[in-house]
Amino acid sequence: MRTFLEAATGFPTFLFTVPLLAAAGFWLLVAMGVVGSRAFDEDADLGALGLGGIPVAVAFSLWTGFSWAGSLGAAVLLEPSAPSGPTRALTGLAVLVVVPPVSWCATRALVRLPRRLRPDAPPAHGPRDGAGGERRVHRRQDAGASSRS
Repeated sequence: MRTFLEAATGFPTFLFTVPLLAAAGFWLLVAMGVVGSRAFDEDADLGALGLGGIPVAVAFSLWTGFSWAGSLGAAVLLEPSAPSGPTRALTGLAVLVVVPPVSWCATRALVRLPRRLRPDAPPAHGPRDGAGGERRVHRRQDAGASSRS
């Protein structure tokens, strides 16, 4: 347990531990009904990053979880080869550079998996209007109907 705590609170894993705790707190608030899971959807569009079709909070949570797990695993595996000093700092920096893009790829693959398994399924959500995110149906009025009134 000591090795786990040292790795989770050491460099570079600590940089992912804090956002992971924030994501866990957010999902606790979602579970209690204080906020909705799509609370950040109007703030960001993840389609350009290949993560469209899921709530922003889900994408961020997945990316953070993968980054934290990758960083923790790398810290535990590389610790014997770089016990202290500049070698440990350089391996920490290398982990910090490599883990986020790999985690993004893992998140993107996981997000695309349901679409590959069910290509005929409708998109997760369509265009939304209004601040509440409700769907609105716009109907054209018939020109003859307006002249009859």
